[in-house]
Amino acid sequence: MDHARSTIQNLFRGEPRTYTRFSLAQQMDGDHSQVEMKLGNPEMEEEMGNSFGDTTTTRIKPRSNPRSTCFMITGTLLVFLIGFLIGYLAFRGKVDITNNICSYGTTLPSCQTIPSDSEDIPEAINNDVAQVLSLAELKDQFTTKLTNSNYSDRIQKIAVDGHEAGSDRDDQIARFITGEFKSYGLDIWNNEQYVTLQQSGSDNKVTILENGVPADSYTTARYLAYSASGSVTGKLVYANYGKKDDFNELKRRNIAVNGTVVLVRDGKISLAEKVAFAESENAVAVLIYRDQKDYPNLNKGDDFFGHVHFGSGDPFTPGFPSFNHTQFPPAKSSGLPGIQAQSISANFAQTLLNKMNGEHAPSDWEGSFTSYKLTGDDSLKVKVEVNNVFLEKKLYSVFGVIKGLVDPERYVVVGAQRDSFGPGATKSAVGTALLLELSRALSSLVKDGYKPKRSIVFASWSGGDYGHVGATEWLEGFMSMLHLKAFAYINLDSTVLGSKKFKASASPMMYSLLKTVLKEVKFPGELSVYQKYAESDDWESQILVPMSMDDASYPFLAYSGIPSISFSFTEKDDRSYDFFGTQLDTLSRLISTLNEDEKLRPLLDSAMNVAGRMVLKLTHDNLISLDCERYSKVVSAFVVRFNRYIREVKAANLSSQWLFSANGDYKRAVGSLKKDIINSDLNENNMAKAINDRIMRVEHQFLSPYVSAKDAPFRHIFIGKGGHTIQALLDNLDLLKKNKDAVNVDVMKNQLALATWTIQGVANSLSGDVWNLDNEF
Repeated sequence: MDHARSTIQNLFRGEPRTYTRFSLAQQMDGDHSQVEMKLGNPEMEEEMGNSFGDTTTTRIKPRSNPRSTCFMITGTLLVFLIGFLIGYLAFRGKVDITNNICSYGTTLPSCQTIPSDSEDIPEAINNDVAQVLSLAELKDQFTTKLTNSNYSDRIQKIAVDGHEAGSDRDDQIARFITGEFKSYGLDIWNNEQYVTLQQSGSDNKVTILENGVPADSYTTARYLAYSASGSVTGKLVYANYGKKDDFNELKRRNIAVNGTVVLVRDGKISLAEKVAFAESENAVAVLIYRDQKDYPNLNKGDDFFGHVHFGSGDPFTPGFPSFNHTQFPPAKSSGLPGIQAQSISANFAQTLLNKMNGEHAPSDWEGSFTSYKLTGDDSLKVKVEVNNVFLEKKLYSVFGVIKGLVDPERYVVVGAQRDSFGPGATKSAVGTALLLELSRALSSLVKDGYKPKRSIVFASWSGGDYGHVGATEWLEGFMSMLHLKAFAYINLDSTVLGSKKFKASASPMMYSLLKTVLKEVKFPGELSVYQKYAESDDWESQILVPMSMDDASYPFLAYSGIPSISFSFTEKDDRSYDFFGTQLDTLSRLISTLNEDEKLRPLLDSAMNVAGRMVLKLTHDNLISLDCERYSKVVSAFVVRFNRYIREVKAANLSSQWLFSANGDYKRAVGSLKKDIINSDLNENNMAKAINDRIMRVEHQFLSPYVSAKDAPFRHIFIGKGGHTIQALLDNLDLLKKNKDAVNVDVMKNQLALATWTIQGVANSLSGDVWNLDNEF
């Protein structure tokens, strides 16, 4: 009977399962220890032989008795039946346990098989509080744990005076975060980096010269990091927001920018882009102010901090990491400006504009002042003195991890910057408080029985205000392997800036996940965030905004090809805030922006719920919740825009055939993936991993392989910056339509060819095995 029961159980159980325990090392490229344990009963073997030994004795077979034969057959059947029932009941118990952890309410089944016998359960999950939780139960328990969150105390602890990257105060906060991670039971490690930052050596000064005589001046301790230092003088030109279109408008009006000091207002694009565009037009300096039309809550006498490196990370180690004082050959980022840049107050900007007496600016270039002129006469000059100095600083990035059960070497990263030029309540303190509370709540869920399939990495970055230095140096340090392991990045910086709108910037692969979560999370009141802020089915146009270079998610997406997302409750149509980079970025200012103290706590809870539910979804289901199909719309939209220039394309002896083919191949690759998902047993770990690997390749494959990460770090063809991007190709086509002599057709042909093959490469990578490509495409 025991043998029958064993046979039945082995028949149902199939092959023994394995469980891999993975320890995230102190350094991500270190050795990983693995322990493999067999789950399930070992295969039983019986040696069967002649119990009488080797004998040649002949036994006389007794005469058969019909009644005895009947009893023997009946007994045999009875024994078999009893064994079958025992085996069935054992298997049924096992299935009941398995069914308890199947996620429901999803398109695809998501189950993890755990043996019913407690002695077969690995030590990592065999504890007194272990219990099997569905995704819906996890979400409910997570929301419940938010009631213990103490956001305000954390924000006040961090947002005290300035805590610039590499300062003693920054190090103190890093130690505090390390202690908190340790108290939650997380595995902790630090990443140490030696980077070059820039600070003000003495006050910077802007002087108005009339006929060579000083007429007025402005002195400030504020500075724009990575500006060129020195003193320059030039004629004054007003260029609106300093966008490329704005400089093109000045050209159209025959206003020369060469050798001038350009005055621009903050907004629309990053500070670094404003300076880069001005430098490309041969300006000698840039002055940037915040107009009250764009920043109505900011006093006209306030100026601000910022950085003007047209890139990310340490500009003196472009494309490679800064660590351990390693001596690389002299290098400098191509995005490091060669001209002076300085922030000024709105009051002094108004003084400058009042001195100008040239042509009136276009009406849509006007802000809150009464006078906007494009130039002054030759007697009006401006002298700009910048005294910034470079310093080497040691930065710490602090990490805490919850290890995954099934696929621990795949992880979602949740991060926030902790440094700030000023108090940084909204930019760094809110994000850091949410990071700590999120890690506390999720680690508490683990203690209650949550067993994520994949790991969760919590990261506190330094150097954020200098251009995401800490995060970028980490990405550069592990560039060759992170895209194979980190499958998503969730940014917590600046998540609560107001209450009137909800805005998000994300990889298209995360749109579906965001939509699902926004429908679940309650805005303070009865409505969900989705119902509150998406007034129609066209939710993307109301909630999604382009990801800017200032976004902390940008280097993850555009440099490393990791699907990323940032989001904010805000007062504006973008994710800007009047007090960023100023001494007024305090908790009291944030509360006054919300009009009442009671609004802050519910908004922070909602932000926590958005981030937490994304993490739970990404680490619970067998299939990673990233939507490859969404990029089909992105590629098709590009093809539609390309078709608008079909006449110019044909006139340049170009063909759109291969672009159409690549677009179709990508769609077919997505269809092939969907078919494989439907026909696969996603409960089988190796099968799920194989499909997840195909999904994880997509974003990274959109990084152009034809440009250097050192010279063009933001290699993503749709979201990046540079001549390899889709936007650069479209700009050339637009220019070709206006003036064919202004475009190098050979360069444009190269752009089209490389962009087309990049898209084709994504389709090939997504499709699966290389030997199937010729048959499928």
